[in-house]
Amino acid sequence: MPCLRRRTRTPATTTTTPAPRHAGAAARTVAARCASRGRSWSGGPAPGAAATAATSSRARARWWFSGEGPSGRPWRLTWRPRRPTSRWPCCSGTTSSAGPSTTHISIGADFCFHAVPVQFSSSFLESISTHVDPKLPFISLSKGLELNTLRTMSKIIPRALGNRRQPFVVLSGPSFAVELMNKLPTAMVVASKDKKLASSVQQLLASPNLRISTSSDVTGVEIAGALKNVLAIAAGIVEGMSLGNNCMAALVAQGCSEIRWLATKMGAKPTTLSGLSGSGDIMLTCFVNLSRNRTVGLRLGSGEKLDKIMSSMNQVAEGVSTAGAVIALAQKYKVKMPVLTAVARIIDNELTPNKAVMELMNLPQVEEV
Repeated sequence: MPCLRRRTRTPATTTTTPAPRHAGAAARTVAARCASRGRSWSGGPAPGAAATAATSSRARARWWFSGEGPSGRPWRLTWRPRRPTSRWPCCSGTTSSAGPSTTHISIGADFCFHAVPVQFSSSFLESISTHVDPKLPFISLSKGLELNTLRTMSKIIPRALGNRRQPFVVLSGPSFAVELMNKLPTAMVVASKDKKLASSVQQLLASPNLRISTSSDVTGVEIAGALKNVLAIAAGIVEGMSLGNNCMAALVAQGCSEIRWLATKMGAKPTTLSGLSGSGDIMLTCFVNLSRNRTVGLRLGSGEKLDKIMSSMNQVAEGVSTAGAVIALAQKYKVKMPVLTAVARIIDNELTPNKAVMELMNLPQVEEV
């Protein structure tokens, strides 16, 4: 979770001053010319990529590590801003902390990027809640649903910090961190109920290599970002079983419909589901081999056991835990979601991939909606 602060420089002196909360174009100019500082709790490259997008080539970063990874080992992360292709070792090493105490998390910061996996976020945020500035905007990169509560990050962060008004922005869209770090053209979306805050984050992140759109549809962006990971597992299963391109296209189209049905029942705008955070992110996650969730599905479809797959992964595949919430959401909102619930049943060992395909192909013939 890097926290960014900007330093202004004059020929004679160097002073530290926080930028205005909604500085707009002026903030972007400051960020382009001045060094920034990042701080992170994370098990992957996403926050570093976001911090890189937010700062100039002179950006400096300091990272803090807290908690354990999915395999029970401490998180470990390295970042070298001047070497965007440097490796990102994760979940290794023997230490879970580095640098000053976490009590310094929000001192002088303008924004915090939150990239802790969803299932670990509540406990982590509760542990630092007394040290977080109640006016500090959180930019969430974490995608998923808290398994026991079905909450998204827009609900988790304020609740865990004990501040219903904690400023919140979700950053989503089709983006692999390695491509952001290598400055390849990318487009993403920032969503917030606070339009001025969304605009401020847009100005912070936008660059010649990164287009940022704004949205007020936090629900749509978060639900699409969470459920596309489950759909990516399904797409991987199809690939692993060598079921062909026709099957892949049909499955992803059905999955997109299921995500739209649920999201709109939850209050999302249909247009959001056809935008960057919906269709855009779904295409990237379902069809590209860099996707961790697609990789999980591919290995499941090839006959591997889930326990073996998860123990061999160094980063979190959020779709595995999010799948557990799909059935509960489908029941709560009375939405039929045969593809996504089939993934949940496969993960729970209630169904094999072969039987799932048979069940889906034998569903009643219906009118397309």
